[in-house]
Amino acid sequence: MSNFLTDFPEMPNKQFREFKKGVDASYKDFAREWGDLIDAMFDPLLKMLVFFEKTLIATPWPIFMIVLLGLTYWGSRSIKLVIGTFLAFVFIGYFRMWDETMSTIAIILTSVIMSVVIGLPTGIAMSRSDRTQSIVTPILDVMQTMPPFVYLIPIVMLMGIGKIPGLIAVVIYAIPPLIRLTNLGIREVDKEALEAADAFGATKKQKLYQVQLPLALPTIFAGINQTIMMALAMVIIASMIGVKGLGQPVLQSIYNQYFTKGVLYGLAIVIVAIVFDRVSQSYGQRIQKHRSGKIV
Repeated sequence: MSNFLTDFPEMPNKQFREFKKGVDASYKDFAREWGDLIDAMFDPLLKMLVFFEKTLIATPWPIFMIVLLGLTYWGSRSIKLVIGTFLAFVFIGYFRMWDETMSTIAIILTSVIMSVVIGLPTGIAMSRSDRTQSIVTPILDVMQTMPPFVYLIPIVMLMGIGKIPGLIAVVIYAIPPLIRLTNLGIREVDKEALEAADAFGATKKQKLYQVQLPLALPTIFAGINQTIMMALAMVIIASMIGVKGLGQPVLQSIYNQYFTKGVLYGLAIVIVAIVFDRVSQSYGQRIQKHRSGKIV
């Protein structure tokens, strides 16, 4: 009786070993049979990532800075943020971190595009069906709470080390906020606006594209902002499975105890995160004010 109360009933060792061996063998068989096909399916994504990376690295830095500062001003309408962005990227270039930063921006761009392509339709589907929401929400809970190192294991076993496994890991970690906020934004659209659309005879498709999505855009953009931030947070972990960028030097600094190198590349990650965050937040706030009629 005392053993039952103090020791939780456990699966016998022999059965537990057989269980682990069976699951591992089944997954390895699946990886051997379908791994090449899955790699081929993601080949277009790899080409897009490589294209972004090569383009950014090959672009002369003055041209990149002009485009970046133009986008920063367009998104924020803030001269202070433009000046801060310029000084921040001068710091990155001066301390020899330019190429790694371009590689990181390339994977962020690719992962955000992939997240939007998957996340927006999923969020829309959740907003239109309570049943879909009840199915997808637990999946999102698992994606957000499971440690990234855990789902790196099956990805690496299936696809090996490289850019695409790292990109998939980034997307799995970063996409839940976009799906949740797309669903939330559409569900929170004013019912009076929907009733007015019904009164004018709008179809479901017209209501979605002309009423719900435009009114939910500030919330959706907040989801995109969170996706960008979470993708940047995965940079170092993704570097463990072959993703180039600012994460690899930080990882090397941890292994070899290079204090200065680790701090510099860590600051570069912070700089990229702050620039993306401030610009996307400012743009989202501008959209919200525009929708509320405060500015034109």
